[in-house]
Amino acid sequence: MTQSVIDFSKHEGTLGKRRLADLPDRVVEGDPHHETRSHFTSPDGTFLAGTWTSTPGKWHAFSDRDEFCYIISGHVQLISEDGETQTFRAGDSFLIPNGFSGFWNVIETTTKHFVIRDYSAK
Repeated sequence: MTQSVIDFSKHEGTLGKRRLADLPDRVVEGDPHHETRSHFTSPDGTFLAGTWTSTPGKWHAFSDRDEFCYIISGHVQLISEDGETQTFRAGDSFLIPNGFSGFWNVIETTTKHFVIRDYSAK
């Protein structure tokens, strides 16, 4: 079977919603809510791509993954454990490598496209 290119603007994807506070010990500030539209998941579950939106808040970054992000709208900070703060806004792209330890801080509601290689899904 031939695979088709997935155009995020035309592909409905699968919608998921969650309140991050429902994950124990994750949230540091605020009450962030996430909406994720999954556009692709590899058969083994280790490679994912989609679009994510979060309301403001600060939480411990997830580990065991490499994540590429492209910010569509909003304002976020990535803060490493040693306090280095990097700020990203609409049009910015970045990669969070496996092994990063720190925090996401969503300053204003943010939407991003993402691609994740998830090492914990194996």
